[in-house]
Amino acid sequence: MNAAASDLVTAEAVALDLRPARLGSRAIALGIDILVQAVVAFGLVIVARIILLILPESIVDDALVAVVVRSVIVLVMIGYPTIVETRTNGRSPGKSAMGLRVIREDGGPIRARHAFTRALIGFTIEWPGLLLPFLTWAVALTVMLFSENGRRIGDLAAGTLVVHERRPAPFRFVPLMPAALASWAAVTDLSAVDDELAARMRQFLSRVGELREPHRGALERMLTEEVGARVSPPPPPGTPPYFFLAAVLAERRRRYAAQLAAGRSVTERLLPGFGRSARRLTSAPVRPASPSW
Repeated sequence: MNAAASDLVTAEAVALDLRPARLGSRAIALGIDILVQAVVAFGLVIVARIILLILPESIVDDALVAVVVRSVIVLVMIGYPTIVETRTNGRSPGKSAMGLRVIREDGGPIRARHAFTRALIGFTIEWPGLLLPFLTWAVALTVMLFSENGRRIGDLAAGTLVVHERRPAPFRFVPLMPAALASWAAVTDLSAVDDELAARMRQFLSRVGELREPHRGALERMLTEEVGARVSPPPPPGTPPYFFLAAVLAERRRRYAAQLAAGRSVTERLLPGFGRSARRLTSAPVRPASPSW
């Protein structure tokens, strides 16, 4: 089975079940965060204005107003994202709305230094980009588009990446394990049965009731011979082809589920609560299968 899309592997040699976020979802999350920052900035401006009105006119001059304005900008553009991402383990309001989260390159939760670096780089180079805005925006977008995991400059500098907490739940056809073949399948070497062959087996088993002879028999024989050449030891003599294919597919899924559970346990230890509610709401539909003829 394929490793997680992020290719993050822990010291236990377990691939974490993570999917990097790309430009589209991150742009929407950024838009939401900008709206939230605008509300925060508006609130801070009101508070600052009230304080300036209370102070004696003799000490309120252009220099003090400039300091207040700069302080509000720094608090909103750097302080706010740093505090929010640190306190929420990488989930700003926009990222929470889009089911995203910032994590370290090694899969662990971010700290204040990571959030601060991301915010500082974003403020100076990416958004709004004080250093040559139009040029740095183009550079930032190019880096993000061509980065393997969709990382922006701030992620590269901080050693972080943004991943999805919610994963798509495609329909999966899952054959039942024939009881008579369970012990054989448990000790069988299935390493040569790749994803492409497994997909063809799944497609055949899910549609076997719709196929007609001689096509069904020919396809069954072809798959049985190909799978039989890739597994060791062979199935017990006299095993019906359908049950042989079903046993291989069911055992392959069982092993993948065990690997996935190990990865998720490590993910839970590194990132407590990661994607928990999303997995409860989006568990993949499963249709058990049995011979239909």
